Amino acid sequence: MQKQAIFQSKLLPYALVAPQLAVVLIFFYWPALQAAVQSFLLQDAFGLSTSFVWFDNYIELFKDPAYFEAIVRTFFFSFAIAVSSLSVALLLAVMADKPLRGSTLYRTLLIWPYAVAPPVVGVLWIFMLHPSLGVISRYLRGAGIDWNPLLDGNQAATLIILAAAWKQISYNFLFFLAGLQAIPKSVFEAAAIDGARPMRRFWTVTFPLLSPTIFFLLVVNIVYAFFDTFGIIDTMTRGGPGTSTVTLVYKVYSDGLLGGNLGSSAAQSVILMILVIVLTGIQFRFVERKVTY
Repeated sequence: MQKQAIFQSKLLPYALVAPQLAVVLIFFYWPALQAAVQSFLLQDAFGLSTSFVWFDNYIELFKDPAYFEAIVRTFFFSFAIAVSSLSVALLLAVMADKPLRGSTLYRTLLIWPYAVAPPVVGVLWIFMLHPSLGVISRYLRGAGIDWNPLLDGNQAATLIILAAAWKQISYNFLFFLAGLQAIPKSVFEAAAIDGARPMRRFWTVTFPLLSPTIFFLLVVNIVYAFFDTFGIIDTMTRGGPGTSTVTLVYKVYSDGLLGGNLGSSAAQSVILMILVIVLTGIQFRFVERKVTY
């Protein structure tokens, strides 16, 4: 029999969901609507006058080569962060799922980094890999590697990817471990009886049964790379050297808050939101077909 909740008052269900709806309306839909309206406006440097300019802010963005560079850089960062964090997290989850002594302690230690805020992650990594103060930088210089992310844009981008991926590994590990523990052991036993070796069991049994978890984490990691890496970038490089680590979300901040161009910043935030929605829709349309439920 299907269970159905029965409320004594017709208003009680609406009262229960009202706080969540209020949070969504106040902190998501209202700012999104304000950004959409602001993207059609142009303010002077002092904010004393505002004029309606239609799509001029969007036209100026699409004429700016730096904006397209930021788009390409954002997609590259997202791909690199998602692939690296998912791969390492899956490897750690497979290892932690084995019956080892002290496995509970290992799992707890692997989950801890997720509790660290992105700006703190940036500070930790910049201290480890700072060209003059970093502990790891000393070993790199000793190995003959000219490491200086403050001057080399490629090294700065690598540093951002490493820090952002490390931050997300714990989150991915938690879901991968839960997905592995949800797979019936009888499936692996049947595959072993059929003569399948561990690597073949992983690719033919474990990986397909983990596909719903992988698909979910893929969406979450791309959204994380688009938005939540702002704190890491601002703490570590502030978009530098030059514009080598300026992503879309950081360009929204730098052009709006630092540059004072609120109309262009609002237009960028609208485009960023549309890009994420379209990218998520593409994943649900095409990638989900490979998922085995």
